[in-house]
Amino acid sequence: MTDAETLTADRLLGGRVVVRQPAQGYRVNADTILLAAAVEPGDRLMEAGCGVGAALLCAAARLPEATFVGVERDPVYAALARDNTAHEPRISVLQGDALTCEAGVFDGVFCNPPYDDPAQGRPPAPSRQAAKSAEVSLDVWIGALANRLRGGAALTMIHRAAALPAILKAVDGRLGGAEVLPIRPFAGAAARRVLVRARKGSRAPFALLAGLALHQDDGAFTDAAQAVFTDAAALPWR
Repeated sequence: MTDAETLTADRLLGGRVVVRQPAQGYRVNADTILLAAAVEPGDRLMEAGCGVGAALLCAAARLPEATFVGVERDPVYAALARDNTAHEPRISVLQGDALTCEAGVFDGVFCNPPYDDPAQGRPPAPSRQAAKSAEVSLDVWIGALANRLRGGAALTMIHRAAALPAILKAVDGRLGGAEVLPIRPFAGAAARRVLVRARKGSRAPFALLAGLALHQDDGAFTDAAQAVFTDAAALPWR
């Protein structure tokens, strides 16, 4: 039996969203929820590499006027994404390469790119390979996705904090007004993730924001994180 044949049904956003996903391999995590909470409103939005469709559903729960296109290369995950989103007519899922497929232009694009360099460290398990291993650089990702944006529209991504220099280098000359929201496990801790938003045609200056702490000292969610993870609130960018 393959990982994809053993599925769990998991509730997100306080039960507002239910997704079926493989019990083993790549699974929905905190990055998924944070990314969905960072998406700006727009008429037509795209997720590049949508997995089982969890971020699409979470974003749709918060943005009732938007329509969404998810693109997923892995046929098993694309099929699961279609099943998970079948009840939501505002979401469509395409199976293909998000960087090269013909999907048009959008009022916003969001993504959680693969972040492991397969040449460094232990390779991920085969079931996690496509989601975890970066076969192309961040420069290629950002270059391709920037071309899918209408004027004024934003590219939003979540990544490891260590990737921020590469992200900003790739954004330079393509998008402007970059904003960085650090995500910390606790107040005062080093950020482990960053959310980055940059806009096509913007000349606004770079902004490093205060960021979000996920947990209090006792391990409970902070009020801001609780609102995001349970109440489907937008991230407090400013």
